[in-house]
Amino acid sequence: MVAGGDSGAAVYDAALKRRQDMMGASGPMALVKNFKVFRIALFACIGGILYGYNQGMFSGVLAMPAFKAHMGEYDPFDDSADQTKKGWLTAILELGAWIGTLLSGFIAEAISRKYGVLVAVTVFVIGVVVQATAQSGGHDVILGGRFVTGMGVGSLATIVPIYNSEVAPPEIRGALVALQQLAITFGIMVSFWIDYGTNYIGGTTLGTQKDAAWLVPICLQLFPAAILFVGMIFMPFSPRWLVHHNREDEARKILANLRGLPADHELVELEFLEIKAQSQFEKRTVAELFPALRDQTAWNTFKLQFVAIKSLFQTKAMFKRVVVACVTMFFQQWTGINAVLYYAPSIFQQLGMSDNTTSLLATGVVGIVMFIFTVPAVLYIDRVGRKPVLTIGAIGMATCHIIIAVIVAKNADQWASQAAAGWAAVVMVWLFVIHFGYSWGPCAWIIVAEIWPLSSRPYGTSLGASSNWMNNFIVGQVTPIMLNQIGYGTYILFGLLTFMGAGFIWFFVPETKRLTLEEMDVIFGSEGTAQADFERMEEINREIGLTSMLQGLGGISSNQDVEEKKERVEHSQDV
Repeated sequence: MVAGGDSGAAVYDAALKRRQDMMGASGPMALVKNFKVFRIALFACIGGILYGYNQGMFSGVLAMPAFKAHMGEYDPFDDSADQTKKGWLTAILELGAWIGTLLSGFIAEAISRKYGVLVAVTVFVIGVVVQATAQSGGHDVILGGRFVTGMGVGSLATIVPIYNSEVAPPEIRGALVALQQLAITFGIMVSFWIDYGTNYIGGTTLGTQKDAAWLVPICLQLFPAAILFVGMIFMPFSPRWLVHHNREDEARKILANLRGLPADHELVELEFLEIKAQSQFEKRTVAELFPALRDQTAWNTFKLQFVAIKSLFQTKAMFKRVVVACVTMFFQQWTGINAVLYYAPSIFQQLGMSDNTTSLLATGVVGIVMFIFTVPAVLYIDRVGRKPVLTIGAIGMATCHIIIAVIVAKNADQWASQAAAGWAAVVMVWLFVIHFGYSWGPCAWIIVAEIWPLSSRPYGTSLGASSNWMNNFIVGQVTPIMLNQIGYGTYILFGLLTFMGAGFIWFFVPETKRLTLEEMDVIFGSEGTAQADFERMEEINREIGLTSMLQGLGGISSNQDVEEKKERVEHSQDV
């Protein structure tokens, strides 16, 4: 290994150590010290709440008699009727979200993260307003409205984490980005209980239930969306985006304001130079790999994400990463988690909860346990590692599926006399959600984000997200058909695929906890990629003065950090 790349990494190790000396280590106290940033990120996470709320809310609406009365064959009263069109009512949101995700990277880069959120909220609100007219427009209006809403949701789910990560100091960045996953599960939990409450408006049966029972959950989304839109107008631009678009003075002022420090403070200067180094690195990488797209025009920005994703399929080493990212997201969706979230009341009714109110109550518990058991992953994932958590979670989920399949196979025609069996199956669904909450919910996204070299990370993560949304769409489309036509076979299918997911993680996916980018290169067979990235970064660090600043502050010893880093990389190659 060439020491140059290792000294580039040493600069960042030293920068982190110096920043921690000035700010204190990461953890709960770091959140208190950076409370202004924490408030901004918490506010931005309303986008995650909207996403989660949309995921959960529609499952309860589909089960309401007053809604079914307007949907005709798209949401039939007869559970034995063809369910294909019912799948479209749900899955059309994911199709819109897939398109929104593909466009969001371009929007966030072209007009800024801040304005990107405003555009996404506007699209979201238009979709909700369209859905609210379904009393007269019927299923066509719901389909069109949910597709447009999905585009807004997909964009928010992509842009908000980017914004949070870029306004946050490195000490609390992981915790703030993890807020997005908690916000999503919180939105799911709240939506389930709102459905449970509004189901009583007018009555719970056809003829007595008012249209307000399903219109209220749909329209309630407008209030947090309006708060997010108005509040975002007063939020700062991302300092990283400003630097990348040559607005450095403005970026420095916002950075100082976010940290509550003078603009000439050492900590502000240190972070500013790190941001500038990363921006220069991205520009030079694009100039080297895609010289025709080096100019920062809107059209080049749009084309770049597709050209860059295409390049990931052109070498064996990068293709291995593509397989890990896309297949991990495939198995995440085919655990059946969104089948539960989208159709929970219908599933619980098939498990003997014949009363719609009882099935909605059981659905509410799903939201609570998912929210609670997402928290441990945020706290402990960096201690335990990715592979054990994902493998144990998958085995737990698959076992729950098989147990449910056995219970349904034995009792499908006698739930009235086998109430205990029905509740046992319901408990297995709750346990399934618990296993997902601490494992595949947050951890799959961590794997997908951290396996890429710096120069490929934005595009690789985008590809993984695309795989997630497309499989999400397919699961939402086929679940009601499978429940209707193969019954307990649905749970066997999800169970077998989840067992396969456990095998894939254990035998084919490397443990990425605490691996350096060089060590990741060795594992995936692309030695030198991270090395070249670090050499380019080291050159930039020298040019902009970051290296000399840290050396002047005593942040980097002359060769010690380099030699330690070099020994670690050479050891990883021996392994």
